[in-house]
Amino acid sequence: MGRYNETLVSASILAADFGNLESDIKRAEDAGADMIHVDVMDGHFVPNITIGPGVVESIKKFARVPLDVHLMIENTENFIEPFIEAGADIITVHYESCGIENSARIMEHIIKQGIKAAIAFNPNAKHSEIIEALDYILTKNGENSIYMVLLMTVFPGFGGQGFIPESLENVIVTESFREERNETFHIQVDGGIGPDNARDISEAGADIIVAGTAVFRALNIVEAVKAIKGS
Repeated sequence: MGRYNETLVSASILAADFGNLESDIKRAEDAGADMIHVDVMDGHFVPNITIGPGVVESIKKFARVPLDVHLMIENTENFIEPFIEAGADIITVHYESCGIENSARIMEHIIKQGIKAAIAFNPNAKHSEIIEALDYILTKNGENSIYMVLLMTVFPGFGGQGFIPESLENVIVTESFREERNETFHIQVDGGIGPDNARDISEAGADIIVAGTAVFRALNIVEAVKAIKGS
């Protein structure tokens, strides 16, 4: 276990029933989900298209927990303001889409707007790339300026994929960096995670688990969330 003793669950609506989205989100919240994870895909950066600011704005009207908006898109800087205005509480940009310098600049802007800023890495990101990017952002924007580091454990684009075991090394490396720098950022992990493997991921250093299929398609959503949290 890393810096945080409690494991949080961010329920990904990618696996929810969009015809009953309000009902599904309320079920996840009632079951103990701590955040709602909103995957935004543009069909360019990833091979799928999902939702835009309008859906976030609608969800914001009834959601009781923070909206965790994960931008898997090109031209990220053009869409920050619309998602802020729509009600995002956390905005995650992708290292692979933005690069180091642009990620730092966009995240600085997000923070100045009073929103929590996060950065995501694909499962094939090299350890040196992760460390270099985090070091650059923290040096430029200030210590504790990163709210969260999202480490993908599948390649982004589609829900329901299987967890990539090798990606766990990125969690371990990021947790070591966090401890060495005495930073407070959360480590979030997304992709192929459920009750069967959540404990191993938490023990490696992750403290926020993104779960879509394991939550919204569980036979017992309350028990599923409890199991992922390890409670």
